[in-house]
Amino acid sequence: MSEIQYREATPDDAASIVEFQLAMARETEELELDRATLSRGVAAVFANATLGRYFVAEEEEDVIASLLITYEWSDWRAGTVWWIQSVYVVPSFRRRGVYAGLYSHVKAFVEGDAAIRGIRLYVDERNRPAQEVYARLGMNGEHYRVFEWMK
Repeated sequence: MSEIQYREATPDDAASIVEFQLAMARETEELELDRATLSRGVAAVFANATLGRYFVAEEEEDVIASLLITYEWSDWRAGTVWWIQSVYVVPSFRRRGVYAGLYSHVKAFVEGDAAIRGIRLYVDERNRPAQEVYARLGMNGEHYRVFEWMK
């Protein structure tokens, strides 16, 4: 396997990110997302940095994984918490440490910025393999359970 590079995504990565999210919705929720809506949503992040930022992993210039960071203000910590969302790794690259590398890349940003107080994510309760990966990376799911209402 060639060396994997980790970097912040650019608008040139948008098509890959859209494909990843379409695939993830099918895999995790058996849901067919509307491509046009999703494309607008991804483009909005690149157009407005206050919405979030994407990071990608690539091998030989092929994007093989991505994740989205969104922001939550924490009054308890007087700083921002980064939420990891929309994680996708191309199936042939799973169980090869790609997500761990992408997470380490993102974590380095957090560690280097005193205003960013931590990292959170949510995971489907049924997704035990992902939970095991997150636990191995030093994250824990002991404190919170996410509830939502979505229109």
